Amino acid sequence: MEVLLAKSAGFCFGVKRAVEQVYEQIEKGGPIYTYGPIIHNEEVVNDLAKKGVQVINSEEELQSLKEGTVVIRSHGVPKRIYDRIEENGLSCVDATCPFVKRIHKIVQKESEEGRQIVIIGNAGHPEVEGIMGWAKGPAFVVESAEEIEKIPLKQDSTLCIVSQTTFNYKKFKELVEILCKKRYDNSVLNMGDILNTICNATEERQKEAQNIAGEVDTMLVVGGRHSSNTQKLFEICKKECGNTYYIQTPVDLDSEMFHHSSYVGITAGASTPKKIIEEVQEHVRIEF
Repeated sequence: MEVLLAKSAGFCFGVKRAVEQVYEQIEKGGPIYTYGPIIHNEEVVNDLAKKGVQVINSEEELQSLKEGTVVIRSHGVPKRIYDRIEENGLSCVDATCPFVKRIHKIVQKESEEGRQIVIIGNAGHPEVEGIMGWAKGPAFVVESAEEIEKIPLKQDSTLCIVSQTTFNYKKFKELVEILCKKRYDNSVLNMGDILNTICNATEERQKEAQNIAGEVDTMLVVGGRHSSNTQKLFEICKKECGNTYYIQTPVDLDSEMFHHSSYVGITAGASTPKKIIEEVQEHVRIEF
């Protein structure tokens, strides 16, 4: 079986940095917590749990802590979480992806200057919830044309539009165009206030995956089930190759996936460890 592996598959800079920071804290010892799973990959989170790292899943759990180190997840958190950690006298290690941190600063500054924040992304995703938590006042989240029609934007407000770092780049451009066509005063939708904050690595990963999917018989997308960027990769690949499958580990592979296939493409989300990608690649080559 011929296999084509995407060069961009696997850990991005922000994820690699976050995971390394947790392992560094393990070396130092003491109670260690992450606010939410450090990344969206069950294999990594389980390995950290075996080494004593506990996941905090709510502000109530955080409030109950009296000692230890809290590592901020790569997706980032609202400002109030930092405040709560400080109030409780806990140590804080900020593993927020620098590209996400940049969005926090933009949203804080722009909202303080009176601009209305619109976030193009997936409502409920930890990164988006974190971004919303840096806005002074309400922030609107949209991921479809229908949702844009529902947001109560005021005629006299000036918008600042940002994006979730892992959002589909093509879809981002489409939604920005829809926002620009809405009949508001020209100053409201000034292009200077529309910021493409999608991570460059995300754009490159999506474009490479799309190209590979257009060439192969079967496409495999490897990543955690809760990984937003992996889900986006799957959607992109599925449009190019109907025989596209979303898997987490080699255990998910099945011979039916490769029926009449001689050329297989593999890509992986930004939170997928290199070890798992190599195992999938090797398994496909040997077993099928």
